[in-house]
Amino acid sequence: MDKKLTLSLDERVIEHAKLYAEKNKISLSKLVEAYFKSMVDNKTKNVEITPLVKSLSGVVELPSDFDIRDEYSKYLIEKYQ
Repeated sequence: MDKKLTLSLDERVIEHAKLYAEKNKISLSKLVEAYFKSMVDNKTKNVEITPLVKSLSGVVELPSDFDIRDEYSKYLIEKYQ
């Protein structure tokens, strides 16, 4: 059952959220609901990305045809031979 909720947020945050929701073809209500659900869902763990990991993002460029599952399968086969 849906229930109405009134929030007070910074105007710029609201505008950015509306643009994000529109770009991703989702209603702002569903976006907020998904965010709240992710916060309280026991299966979801809030893991903070460290500055080091952020700085490493994009350092390695993989070929466009790179298949991580295939490569991992090859790795496991080689490891357990």
